[in-house]
Amino acid sequence: MGVDVKPTNDGQDEDRWRAVQSRTVPKNGGFIFAVRTTGIYCLPSCPARRPHRENVEFFDDPGSARAAGYRACLRCSPDVPAEDVTQWVNIICHRLEESRDIPTLAQLAALVGLSASHVQRTFTREIGVSPRQYAVALRSHRLREGLRQADTVTDAIYDSGFNSSSAAYERAGSELGMTPRRWRDGGKGEQISFSVISTNLGDVIIAATHKGLVAVRFGERERLIKDVRAEFPKAQLLQDDDLLASKAKEVLRRILGEHDVVPLPLDIAATAFQARVWRELQAIPAGATSTYSDVARAIDEPSAVRAVARACAANPVALVIPCHRVIRSDGSLAGYRWGIERKVALLSRESDTGESLVKQVAVVPHRRDTE
Repeated sequence: MGVDVKPTNDGQDEDRWRAVQSRTVPKNGGFIFAVRTTGIYCLPSCPARRPHRENVEFFDDPGSARAAGYRACLRCSPDVPAEDVTQWVNIICHRLEESRDIPTLAQLAALVGLSASHVQRTFTREIGVSPRQYAVALRSHRLREGLRQADTVTDAIYDSGFNSSSAAYERAGSELGMTPRRWRDGGKGEQISFSVISTNLGDVIIAATHKGLVAVRFGERERLIKDVRAEFPKAQLLQDDDLLASKAKEVLRRILGEHDVVPLPLDIAATAFQARVWRELQAIPAGATSTYSDVARAIDEPSAVRAVARACAANPVALVIPCHRVIRSDGSLAGYRWGIERKVALLSRESDTGESLVKQVAVVPHRRDTE
């Protein structure tokens, strides 16, 4: 006697459809959705293109979907328990962390007994970057640490996992922001100009090389200067209000909430994932907000919400990369590296119009200390 399996239809379908559209799991529990036109069932977080609503039905679990004649999606692997995914992802992370070379995708897949394509998709979904991007970020971190501790630059390059000095120097611009030798020397040979302006949101430091901004940060003047100096202890750090006047003006316009601002050049290092997130943040217009989930979906990493939040927190150039425009899915503002009160003020100003906006901030440049 056959079993007549029917999809769930308990009044939750519209909530579940919204979860499918946003690639999230609703608070009332997990479920499976199936697509009649393809015969495939998926997790709501599946990165595949969304189907039309009329072609979708919902099931409480994978077994019910299989019994109804559907087969499992190869992209989101709805039949694999979450704890199993966590286990093999952790195995790969450990392998990458322990290795000085960068294993091939085929080697990593063989390590956990899965296909290379499945490892690539699932690892990227769970961690927020591909296995190779994860390995490159680790290598960059090892190089940074090695350059501080090794006897020679060459030793640091090879110990970190590069197979040649030329390869390390080719990657230096994106991974360090300067050459390995200059990084090891604490920015020796680099000239970083800075200016500090005072606003009623606190002091703001604007620091730049000849290539572009390296820091735009809120805080207290002396602490801000100390932090930039600590980041590049051997760079030539000079206060030059005149040189940075135009950049300071553009930063101020952002503090005031103005919309028609001019893009500013940057000279910052970022991991591949951070670069993708920061580019997406720069696409959010003044007066608008996006959620961490929105950003994750926009970079095609719908499960990497926490990684997006970490990238926002690591932003070295406040306002220029407008991480203050990212909020939680429930509409709450979440944290902000430079204080939630500043985030509230910035968003409020960007949503306002008229001359009253200019009155919200009083700005004067800090004068040089007299000695």
